[in-house]
Amino acid sequence: MKSAHKLLRKIYRRFFKYDQVNECIKKGLIVGKNFNIQDEVIIDHSHTWHIEIGDDVTLAPRVHILAHDASTKTHLNYARIGKVKIGSRVFIGASTIILPGVTIGDDVVIGAGSVVSRDIENGKVVAGNPARVVGTIDDYLSRKRNEMSNSPCFGEEYTVRNNITNDMKVEMNTKMKAKIGYVI
Repeated sequence: MKSAHKLLRKIYRRFFKYDQVNECIKKGLIVGKNFNIQDEVIIDHSHTWHIEIGDDVTLAPRVHILAHDASTKTHLNYARIGKVKIGSRVFIGASTIILPGVTIGDDVVIGAGSVVSRDIENGKVVAGNPARVVGTIDDYLSRKRNEMSNSPCFGEEYTVRNNITNDMKVEMNTKMKAKIGYVI
């Protein structure tokens, strides 16, 4: 039953061109330039005016941004609310949950599956549940540049948005002997 509901919602959104971001902006969400939101992201639609997102931010699939916590509603008759501010040049990995009252600085990477319950300073890489600092953005990018120099790199023609062919998919997998490669 749950999966049928999920499928119907997906069909509805595609058929009626549902645009979650524009609906949230109408309710007060603030979003900067170059905002990339991927599939199944949930932005707290009942409290969008408490959420601010900077420039060049990517929300990977299934990210949840929550600006309210209803766990207190039954006992206190009030839901807890909190502002959420996400800085610029931030990547939030798949299935991450951002809790109410959190500020995320600029130049931050959050690992997939993290639960962010505390503020994150500028220039940090965090991961885990609860999310903890695992390094700096400079160290992370240095390691990835080094990895990239020893890995195959592929241009835009190797993307779904540019209609990658089956032969190109095979080529990519053949070249990625160490299991890792990079694509624009």
